[in-house]
Amino acid sequence: MAKKKNGAENASPTSLVGVHGASRLPRVEVDGYNLELEDENGFLGDRASKKALYALLDKWRKPLAKEGNDPFGDRPSREIGKKELDAILAKGESTEGGLVHAVIEDFAQELAFILRNFLKEKTWKETERIVIGGGLREHRVGELAIGRAAILLKADSVAVDLVPIRNDPDDAGLIGSVQLTPSWIFGGHDSILALDIGGTNVRAGIVELNLKKAPDLSRAAVCEREIWRHADDKPTRDEAVQQIAGLLKKLIRRAEREGHNLAPFIGIGCPGKIESDGSIDRGAQNLPGNWESSRFHLPTEIVSAIPCIADHETEVVMHNDAVVQGLSEVPFMTDVERWGVLTRGTGLGNARFTNRAQPNGKSD
Repeated sequence: MAKKKNGAENASPTSLVGVHGASRLPRVEVDGYNLELEDENGFLGDRASKKALYALLDKWRKPLAKEGNDPFGDRPSREIGKKELDAILAKGESTEGGLVHAVIEDFAQELAFILRNFLKEKTWKETERIVIGGGLREHRVGELAIGRAAILLKADSVAVDLVPIRNDPDDAGLIGSVQLTPSWIFGGHDSILALDIGGTNVRAGIVELNLKKAPDLSRAAVCEREIWRHADDKPTRDEAVQQIAGLLKKLIRRAEREGHNLAPFIGIGCPGKIESDGSIDRGAQNLPGNWESSRFHLPTEIVSAIPCIADHETEVVMHNDAVVQGLSEVPFMTDVERWGVLTRGTGLGNARFTNRAQPNGKSD
């Protein structure tokens, strides 16, 4: 039986601005996120990791290698990219294609197993739809695994839809920040800054609201992007914050050049359990340095580096990165009440939402 992991509480610094990690947002309730389930073999999320995918590839290569028919020769599985696997699916020989399909089938079985356990949890009960983002969504191999897992769940009479995330996962992690934005932003500004911090990369972007095209924010889109692969540089925590601030400043200058009316607001998606004052309780172990320290407060660091945007004081709101990626789907979830998101990056992120009743008395 799976069990939940409980983390210790950390002391938190004084609040800066806004409510970070909020459970009540304008259009949804965040019922839960960062759920970690374990069984006797470890964390269930590890069974749908990138490492797990390549372990399955190793498994199915072995019988072919014994006969001298391994299509990848002596290459380690970790050096075989998903684009290459996609190409084999598209035009590979029957043995190569069969190998990749076997990997997809096993991976889908693991994904379905994880989801069955999630759906047994109190915060995930009665979930009607689960959006799959992160690395699973980026390639055909992942999309087929999602489709196959959906069929496996339906065969077990599990009434939940699985769908790939609508936007590119890299953009979704930025677009979701518009749902964290205070309502006053929408009068007089056409874009915001967003930051998506992951265990391998940091992405920053300018997100256009496009409210004239779609008042429900369904047309919000990333128009400018910056990326930094911090896993290669191995910075200290302070060096990472300086680099992140540099990405944002570059985007501010670009917004000025290109005529964007940028709001004095930065939305941040960050791994871990985000407290209401912007401290990180747990789950940030893949970031450079100790981000869970009681002496570290990322929103304060960002405001110190960027105190003003267009002569207005900067406001920062931070939430869990899986929550933010899921929030990019809010405009498209009006036909269900309870829905969730599963993202695969360095770890397995997750969040569950319930749509809130709007002033017209209907769920949005």
